[in-house]
Amino acid sequence: MAELVLQGALRAHAVTELARQCRIIGICVRDDMDVEKLLYGNDGLIAHAKADSVIAVHSTVTVDGLRRWASAASEKGIHVLDAPITGGASGAEAGTLCYMVGGSAALIERCRQVFTTSGSKIVHAGATGAGIAMKLCNNLMTYAAFAAIDEAARLARASGLSVESLIEVGRTNGVVTSQMEAFLTNRDRAAASGPEMLRKAFGPFAALARKDLAAALQSAERLKIALPTTERVHEVIENVFMGR
Repeated sequence: MAELVLQGALRAHAVTELARQCRIIGICVRDDMDVEKLLYGNDGLIAHAKADSVIAVHSTVTVDGLRRWASAASEKGIHVLDAPITGGASGAEAGTLCYMVGGSAALIERCRQVFTTSGSKIVHAGATGAGIAMKLCNNLMTYAAFAAIDEAARLARASGLSVESLIEVGRTNGVVTSQMEAFLTNRDRAAASGPEMLRKAFGPFAALARKDLAAALQSAERLKIALPTTERVHEVIENVFMGR
């Protein structure tokens, strides 16, 4: 916060203060419960934001939760957009994030100047809830890819093959992405430093992966479709991150 203030930002000392001063409010926290702590209650955003304000939820949450919050906010004349992001911390710093946004085109245009401070692409996914649905689909593919390269590396090593050579082949035919390669390389480097280092570096990401995959499966259940591979990835993803 101190660093941002030095660059000209204003610091709010409470959610209520932020709600009263800002007309576009971005939330980027861990999960549904954290979002609800900011939105609800006597000190929450819904109670104190002015009518016609926009609350953009950047967190990877559930579709049901997002729609519930949008409904509650609309009763106070407040708009909620789901605007999850992808591209990581490096993408935010470089201004190359991709925003997947659910809501009206007019609200997205109102927020465009804010979103483009960290993003180079804004995808209008559809109505409220469509942005987070797209993020869950994106994360589903990401974690399935991590599980795939983890098992391929295990089989390669057991067969006496070089994982580096496997990655070289995968790069050539497009099977191995830079994200998959970075995951495997960084995880194995952390593992080489000992189990405690691996736990500190990758344990939090494993928990986030389980949360995101659970949210995807919740959506699938609501839509009455089967995602058997995702169910299996959800079961094993912690072991994938922890190299077990």
